[in-house]
Amino acid sequence: MTDSLTIRDNRTGEEHEIEIVDGTIRAADLKKVGGLATYDPGFVNTASCRSAVTFIDGDEGILEYRGYPIEQLAEHSTFLEVSYLLLNGELPTSDQLGQWTHDVTHHTFLHENIKGLMTGFRYDAHPMGMLMSSVSALSTFYPDASDIADPANRYLQTTRMIAKMPTIGAFAYRHSQGKPYVYPDNELSYCANFLSMLFKMSEPTYAADERLVKALEVLFILHADHEQNCSTNAVRSVGSSQVDPYSAVAAGIGALYGPLHGGANEAVLKMLRRIGSTDNIPGFIAGVKEGKEKLMGFGHRVYKNYDPRAKIIKKACDDVFEVTGINPLLEIALELEKIALEDEYFVSRKLYPNVDFYSGLIYEALQFPPEMFTVLFAIGRTPGWLAQWQELVVDKEQKIARPKQIYTGHRTRDFVPMGQR
Repeated sequence: MTDSLTIRDNRTGEEHEIEIVDGTIRAADLKKVGGLATYDPGFVNTASCRSAVTFIDGDEGILEYRGYPIEQLAEHSTFLEVSYLLLNGELPTSDQLGQWTHDVTHHTFLHENIKGLMTGFRYDAHPMGMLMSSVSALSTFYPDASDIADPANRYLQTTRMIAKMPTIGAFAYRHSQGKPYVYPDNELSYCANFLSMLFKMSEPTYAADERLVKALEVLFILHADHEQNCSTNAVRSVGSSQVDPYSAVAAGIGALYGPLHGGANEAVLKMLRRIGSTDNIPGFIAGVKEGKEKLMGFGHRVYKNYDPRAKIIKKACDDVFEVTGINPLLEIALELEKIALEDEYFVSRKLYPNVDFYSGLIYEALQFPPEMFTVLFAIGRTPGWLAQWQELVVDKEQKIARPKQIYTGHRTRDFVPMGQR
């Protein structure tokens, strides 16, 4: 049997056969049917690319990077090892990981002029705005980045960006604190170095608790890629113009800046604080059912089962709170999750905890202010953005993004002189 779709155009009585490949039809093939196009706001059922980076089965709660389950990577890998996997398609050998780690470490420092750019922001500038501007500015420091056809050059720019993102993020944090910037310590691991740049004061060397370093590694790994989400789509869309990767990733940061994409974990904390205590949970749950309250951190556009990242991050909470002490909001979160998982109202709607439900609690325990949460998300997501960008660059099927529109405005009106309006 041929994998095809037969469409009868009731306007003309004509039938058209359209090939089905990988569960999709090509939108361009619909032109055969009286010039039809699809209308799909938000691309909820439109595939814009072929990708071998990340697999998600939302019904089963499965997330895999290059075929490896997220649970195994979070338990056994470092963030740089996962970054290598996303970018190259295979886990590195010991020698490959050593070389990759060396290359990233070699590029952690920023040009002093970038530091000067960051000092020019207002004292209360949002760290995400500083991150977006600084990453975009990197394209002017590395004009060779525009040669995206050269694989060696792509590797160099990819390495630079993954190396410099924590430095920019830490400088943005220190700026908001009114504290002097701390330069990278390349004797430290990727995540330990980031914590040093964030929190080092007068001590010669900042020694982060290894449990906190591991928790940060896990958080970065969980955020490293997530299919064609809003920010990844932005990176691919802007990158389709063949612009340099810094400009494309800056577009992804801009998309992540929006509250519907990167701000959900902060909204969870606000919700937990508003609930106040476990005694108030029944009243809050009733408010949710009546449409008077919003249950933040539950449900996902893709996952119709328990978000696999939420299970991992819940365990990471235990490790962090061993060091920092229990966040009093945790008791409310655990009780809220327990009730929601047992209540038919939420179960029938497949409202399970997502990655944002617990991540904010960890970030707060690590002493990050809420405005830094999305910066941490962006640092973790950078290798995924770059893996998707690399895939786009070498994909011969890709074209510059230029979706159609359905025009709904006026047509062919005569100009009215000012005195007659």
